[in-house]
Amino acid sequence: MVRKIIHIDEEKCNGCGLCAKACHEGAIDMVDGKAKLVREHFCDGFGDCLPGCPTGAIRFEEREAPAYDEAAVKASQQKKAEAPRPAGGCPGSRMMALRGGEDTPEAAPVGLRPVSRLGQWPCQIKLLPVKAPFFDGAKLLIAADCTAYAYANIHEDFMKGKVTLIGCPKLDAVDYTEKLTAILRENEVKSLTVLRMEVPCCGGLQRAAENALRSSGKFIPWQVVTVSRDGRILD
Repeated sequence: MVRKIIHIDEEKCNGCGLCAKACHEGAIDMVDGKAKLVREHFCDGFGDCLPGCPTGAIRFEEREAPAYDEAAVKASQQKKAEAPRPAGGCPGSRMMALRGGEDTPEAAPVGLRPVSRLGQWPCQIKLLPVKAPFFDGAKLLIAADCTAYAYANIHEDFMKGKVTLIGCPKLDAVDYTEKLTAILRENEVKSLTVLRMEVPCCGGLQRAAENALRSSGKFIPWQVVTVSRDGRILD
């Protein structure tokens, strides 16, 4: 039958995957880094995938295509809903301690090759659990995202020997105070360092840490270090 259906221009597609997420019917998959209409009979022709495409790679066309199969779509959705999920949530955010923060033979530099000093995973404030073994007795580094790019020696000068928490209150659009307060209350933290950029939006990260320290009811040694846009320590 001839009907309205979407067409994806692979030349324009940048592989962001927004259309695949927007398609509630599951007609679109990501294949080799490109969005593809892999189930034509799942496409209802309403175009929920169109508004989110940043490159304008999706458009409507009228052509020969299988009829929309609502029963098949519902059966597929039910199958996905009933499928068992991996224990512990997303594997990419599964908690683990790393050895990067230690001086071990495995961490010894080869020549002048830099060594990662990240001591745990995850490191994003939003993804970190409130209670974790690596928090107990830890020195915390709360670092703004951009500091890792502006300050070249962040691993050796700041991350080494610490548990690193990174975030950006502007991009995350969140107040980290509640999360940081819970971490400080639930764990025996030795010290806290806030590493921020000189830009005003980093003030949100500093305020969240200061408020968390007050709300935790604990006396924990702390300091704030500010990095300039060109990588200098200003404090």
